[in-house]
Amino acid sequence: MPNLSVRSIVSALPVASFLAALTGAVAPASAHEFWIEPEKYQVNSDDSLKLGLRNGQMFKGARLPYFANRTRRFDWIQGDQLTPYQGRMGDMPAMVLQDVQPGLLIALHETTPDLITYDSWDKFAEFAEEKGFGELRDRQARRALPESGFTERYSRHAKLLVSVGHGAGRDRAFGLETEFVALQNPYALSPREAQGETAANLPLRLLYQANPRANAQVEIYERAPDGAVRRSLAQTDAKGEVQVPLRSNHSYLLNAVVLRPVSNDPEAVWETLWASLVFALP
Repeated sequence: MPNLSVRSIVSALPVASFLAALTGAVAPASAHEFWIEPEKYQVNSDDSLKLGLRNGQMFKGARLPYFANRTRRFDWIQGDQLTPYQGRMGDMPAMVLQDVQPGLLIALHETTPDLITYDSWDKFAEFAEEKGFGELRDRQARRALPESGFTERYSRHAKLLVSVGHGAGRDRAFGLETEFVALQNPYALSPREAQGETAANLPLRLLYQANPRANAQVEIYERAPDGAVRRSLAQTDAKGEVQVPLRSNHSYLLNAVVLRPVSNDPEAVWETLWASLVFALP
């Protein structure tokens, strides 16, 4: 595992919260995903809704507490109303909403940037291959960068869709530096019968700096009712769009990573931006 530069840890927190925070800080060393996960994907109106931050692999991971100094943005949206959320330091779950109203509820979370230092080229190459960037050794050499002891800056850009009551509504772009936009409401799809299962296709668009991101790898993590998780890959088209096949009673985590070079920076030579989207098909 690469050496990590872990910043923004609050020493005054209880031991359990400190350990959870530390877990969240070091997890990206192995290309872990970050997402928002609800206690329930469908709730009745006037119910409370608990949303947790998670960091892990294969749609399974540690719960993370709310840290204001590790949060760039934390919002929830219903209809045309966007509300910034202010939690208490160390809260788990990170967001609790009371008396939610009918409709599609959207939650957004962007982290502040953090750093990871790679002590070997193999670890960085493994990460780049997994996330669809291929071989980067030539690009590293052209920039006269070392193959060990170099640093990457990373940030997370997460979105969650939850159905409240009738669940009507639509997703849209909210200005995250990179984000998924569901072009249809997954809770309003009309599943079809296919090979003995109800299924549907959900069209999505991947954005980077508000523009469609073409020919990008999308990781699809599908969790079955028994907890089994399957990973598959898709590629966005020239419009930055992709069709994701869904199965009823399954939940989904989508992940896509932007990797870009950094110059004239004393701390990092690469930067990654991680987009995630979580939802379920009833």
